[in-house]
Amino acid sequence: MNEKYYIKFKDNDIPKYIQIYQYFKKNIDRGIINEGDKLPTIRQLSKDLAVNKITIINAYNRLEEEGYLYQKMGSGTYARRKNSLKMIKKQYSETFKNLNRQKLKNYIDFTGETISNSFFPVDIFRKILNDVLKRDGIDALTYQDFLGFEGLRKSIIRYFWQSRFKKDDVLIVSGAQQGIDIIAKGLINNNDNIVVEKPTYSGALAVFNWKKTNIFEIEVEPDGMNLESLEYLLRKKKIRFIYLMTYFQNPTTVTYGIDKKLKLLELAQKYEFYIIEDDYLSELIYDESIEYRSLKSLDRYDKVIYIKSFSKLFLPGIRLGYVIVPDKFKESIENAKINSDISTSSLMQRALELYLNTGHWVKHMEFLKSEYNLRYNYMKKQLYEKLNDFIEFCEPGGGLNFFIKLKENVNISSMELFQKCKANKVLITPGGLFYKDYTEGNKFFRISFSQTDNESISTGITVIYNILSQSIK
Repeated sequence: MNEKYYIKFKDNDIPKYIQIYQYFKKNIDRGIINEGDKLPTIRQLSKDLAVNKITIINAYNRLEEEGYLYQKMGSGTYARRKNSLKMIKKQYSETFKNLNRQKLKNYIDFTGETISNSFFPVDIFRKILNDVLKRDGIDALTYQDFLGFEGLRKSIIRYFWQSRFKKDDVLIVSGAQQGIDIIAKGLINNNDNIVVEKPTYSGALAVFNWKKTNIFEIEVEPDGMNLESLEYLLRKKKIRFIYLMTYFQNPTTVTYGIDKKLKLLELAQKYEFYIIEDDYLSELIYDESIEYRSLKSLDRYDKVIYIKSFSKLFLPGIRLGYVIVPDKFKESIENAKINSDISTSSLMQRALELYLNTGHWVKHMEFLKSEYNLRYNYMKKQLYEKLNDFIEFCEPGGGLNFFIKLKENVNISSMELFQKCKANKVLITPGGLFYKDYTEGNKFFRISFSQTDNESISTGITVIYNILSQSIK
């Protein structure tokens, strides 16, 4: 047996599985067992320590619950420094806490997830607000229906769903993040088995971790989640929910193919799980070969919980979105929403309703699609021309981001790249933020063109080039 894992049991009342747990915890904290070290199999450690397998399983389960180890399907069990991901998140978030709006202007910001404020039609929206106040008076400023303003719910059904649903099927929320939060509060229990894409949106990971769920990751392929791996997992585990993004997935920018969507729905019916579909940036399709058909629109079995945010493309400060859930979950979700905040801003809901009904939404989306298509193509060109020797990426054909993989000849982690870029007034998003095990994101980073014009894109990519060219093995 490797001496690193030699455990001398104490002759006392402390159960052996607790002593094993304490041994590994202490040595991982001290760095004697390093981040990413492969731990013995249950069978091997059971044999080496002369204890039964249940003892090892109980010890490993406790370590996993507390964040000291993680499983790789088909590969083994690995050590994790408990606070390593928290440290990365803290370093990343503190960057933006310390940069007020004025200071941020001195940086090239490739981290944005929402449209540039310069594109928001302030004059039109000011008139919309005045028209709402003239039309609705004091009602525009008071709490009313907890489901959301009826006029907005009717407009959503009419404009986005061709009246397939009823107004009472729609629940207005304060953006996609609140949608995920109330789904977790209303439907998800501790120790539920949840599947997410690998990698995935860090805000969803945070919610599922907060609920103490068992999170399983399935690799993302060029057309969506690997369904063979998913079905293998479904045969072994009772999965309750799958969280995914069908268009320009965050962070990989992958879009699901129609065949994969249909297969997912069949699997949901066969294995009795539900899909949480976060419809992310689907308005920004630049590649004409990409067809918009949400999972919810294809759902014959009522297995999809649909989340849509208006904040990413309208104005982040307005904080509006909506949720459509299967009939069996309506009451639980509505109660969770009431317990969260009772009601979303009445004035903003009415303003969005009028914005939709007067045709401004369609015009604004056409404008954004045109403007961001130009930026998308410019950033893509810059990546190929300047960074082709150092990186790989898939062309998303839409959205606001590129997800970049560093080639093997580049000797730098994405967190180190983040720090060096920040020192040169460029902000990127390190890939570790999107993985349950942050080390799997060491070779990835995300860059966005949402807040940058062509000049900033060119300058920022040049900074990244200079750093990577000095990091070749």
